[in-house]
Amino acid sequence: MAADHQCVILVGGRGTRLGALTKDRPKPLLPVGGKPFLSTLIHEAVRHGFSNILLLAGFKADIFSDELAALRNGLPLSVNIDILTEPEPLGTGGALRFAAHHLRDHFLMLNGDSFFDINLLDLTSRPFPDSAIGRLGLKPQADVSRYGTVQLDGERIGSFAEKKPGAGPGLINGGVYWFRKEILDHIGTGPCSLERDVLPTLAREGRLLGTVYDNYLLDIGLPETLAQAQKEIPARLRRPAVFLDRDGVLNHDVGYAHRPEQITWVEGAMEAVKAWNDSGYYVFVVSNQAGVARGYYSEEDVRVLHRWMATQLWHAGAHIDAFAYCPYHPEGVVPTYTKSSLHRKPSPGMILDLIESWPIDIARSFLIGDNDSDIAAARAAGLPGYLFRGGNLAHFARTRSA
Repeated sequence: MAADHQCVILVGGRGTRLGALTKDRPKPLLPVGGKPFLSTLIHEAVRHGFSNILLLAGFKADIFSDELAALRNGLPLSVNIDILTEPEPLGTGGALRFAAHHLRDHFLMLNGDSFFDINLLDLTSRPFPDSAIGRLGLKPQADVSRYGTVQLDGERIGSFAEKKPGAGPGLINGGVYWFRKEILDHIGTGPCSLERDVLPTLAREGRLLGTVYDNYLLDIGLPETLAQAQKEIPARLRRPAVFLDRDGVLNHDVGYAHRPEQITWVEGAMEAVKAWNDSGYYVFVVSNQAGVARGYYSEEDVRVLHRWMATQLWHAGAHIDAFAYCPYHPEGVVPTYTKSSLHRKPSPGMILDLIESWPIDIARSFLIGDNDSDIAAARAAGLPGYLFRGGNLAHFARTRSA
């Protein structure tokens, strides 16, 4: 469920190392797994709660507008994608400064030619001292010969070094950044490189933080890595999933809860969701909401509550990929909702819809619920189901596996 947070993606480079492949087409729009590579970056940002996407374009910028429908395919209508075209080649730093009037006070930034498969909210939710201006996602690399390296002192980045043949292992920049808008005060006018002209100076001043993730990272800047991406990226996106009942699993069941003030989170619930996010699982909520059929509250009340829950999770560095609910009940009093439904547990309709819509690895997926009807729905969908009777959800989750 997308929230109102901003993700800036740098898509202005020419991609000259790919030769004829990028002669007439920007590198981020090259097809990977049957769709533009950029589409993967946007969808990953959106599922982490970034609903405002700003593309900083340059080379062949008009093609991004032509491809906008393809980039939006499968996204919620609430997601906004804007394209800002630099008037001349400005480099990564100059492009960011050119976007000054479009930037939020804090924003996530991604390189448009690389995929770093991390929980983006782990990067954005970590404590951010007043002296810091940005946090970078860093990747340990066995051989850094192709890359510039990053020296880390505790959580502060001490320096950047140019790539050097035979350099051996080290840390590299993963191309994922969480910035304060204040970074613009450190970017001069005219063309400049964020990586070469701005970040090294900020590091020397102690203004940059780094977090290390030993997760999958691939850039598509070379013919061999582009070929590698064709198989590896779709495989990475086919993730295991955790399906969670809501009342009694994420929050204490007080009976027909539909307002934020009625929600008390189960102990360890946010921690559990974040742990699954960190491990690369999709996390879904599948909840019977018979209160709609009984006239206690509306579907809009359900959606508002879920948006509030998503915001609470965001601050804990966690997210739900989709909230599914069933408003129907055969004994309701609201005619529109008074009927049987294959989406009401113990029927598996909600789970099956999510399996149809998302690239889920069924063999490694499971459900956690607090009622026999939850377990029956899981079994009907071909999934293991675990019964949660209360306590700490994070502790419970660590004792269960698919």
